[in-house]
Amino acid sequence: MYKKLALATLLLFSFSSLSATYTLKESKRVKSKIDHMPKGKVLDMRKIPQDPAFYANQIKPFSKAKQKKLDRVFNKKYFKPWSLRKIDIPKKELGWEVRFVTKKPIYKAKNRVIPSYTYNKWIRNAQMDKLDTKKYKAITIRRTNVKALPTDSPFYRDPKRVGEGFPFDYNQNSALHINVPLYISHFSKDKRWAFVRASYAFGWVKITDLALVNNNFIKKFKNGNYAITIKDNLRLYTHKNSPASLVKLGALFPISKNGKSYLIATRNFKGQGRIEKVMVKNPKIIAKKPLAFTAKNVALLAKEFYGEPYGWGGGYECRDCSATTRDFLGVFGIFLRRNSNKQAKDGISTYIKGLKKNAKKKKIIKTAEPFRSLLYVPGHIVLYLGEYKGEPVIMHTYWGIRKNDGSKLITARTIITTTEPGKERSDIREKSKLINTLKTIVNF
Repeated sequence: MYKKLALATLLLFSFSSLSATYTLKESKRVKSKIDHMPKGKVLDMRKIPQDPAFYANQIKPFSKAKQKKLDRVFNKKYFKPWSLRKIDIPKKELGWEVRFVTKKPIYKAKNRVIPSYTYNKWIRNAQMDKLDTKKYKAITIRRTNVKALPTDSPFYRDPKRVGEGFPFDYNQNSALHINVPLYISHFSKDKRWAFVRASYAFGWVKITDLALVNNNFIKKFKNGNYAITIKDNLRLYTHKNSPASLVKLGALFPISKNGKSYLIATRNFKGQGRIEKVMVKNPKIIAKKPLAFTAKNVALLAKEFYGEPYGWGGGYECRDCSATTRDFLGVFGIFLRRNSNKQAKDGISTYIKGLKKNAKKKKIIKTAEPFRSLLYVPGHIVLYLGEYKGEPVIMHTYWGIRKNDGSKLITARTIITTTEPGKERSDIREKSKLINTLKTIVNF
């Protein structure tokens, strides 16, 4: 089956469009072991308002001109993979996964070391010497995971150490929405995976989760008129009412010419892309992009993220810190890349490292813009919500708070806190508190 599919991908192909209609409906994410992680609480989560609407009136709306400008940049970056002629990833970023698995032992979830013959097989399957030998244009046809190596097998650092076991699967590089343009560099040796560059991430995607597209497809799909989902954990159903994909908040859909339906990418039996229409019965789950940056809209949107379990790299159909900030701001036309380090460079940065605690708080309140500024510390990024009783308040998808003994108080979900979560506890390490480690304010 996979050999036939791979051969099909090597052929020239034509664009096709069918009249069959899909439906986008409200749904729920299927619960998994990610929902059974510890859910530690701190006093902030009981003492400060936990409804984002409380802070929404502190926003300063964008001018329409600025928001349109930001959105044009978003669209340009979103569709960039279709204009690439070769991989544009810096050499220092390529090959990190090989260095990761070969430098130190890697483990399965239950503390068993993964032997070298196993990870060397993965490396050979990637055949990175074939980089840029295909140069195909493609698109995701469902929400899909992006892997560091072409395998479904997870790998961890030592699960016995804090923060190195589940859910920190280092093969889980990212996750992509449906309808994401791709550049295909080449295929894995077993023909089951494609090495792709998407707008905000790169890595290995299953061939069955994408479709090849040509210029005719691109012309019809890239129509300049887009909507974006504003409700989380939707589900797409086929015309036969079969579930086709989970659709998270932040997925882009071109608006059809009639203005009453939306477009999705699907594939035919040869792996070629085709466009089909999507009907939406509830207009409140999707909106024309960019969504107006109003107090009502930021409050409704932020509430969709609140309480979601921490999903490293978008694993288990959830989000990590950078996926939360990316999907939230993307609805308003602000493009962010995959990880916190890159997101810190996507806006205008104000350096706050080295300031004393109270001075840093005052600087944040004075400089950061509620619901459109990020606060960054290497390895973590948060959305600034505003001020409460002289304290800066943030929403963030937070794994946990470092304790004096080196372990963590695991929160493992999207929460609303001050910049000192756990300050009431004597076992929290002072120098590791967010307020003491925050490095920059990132404004848009």
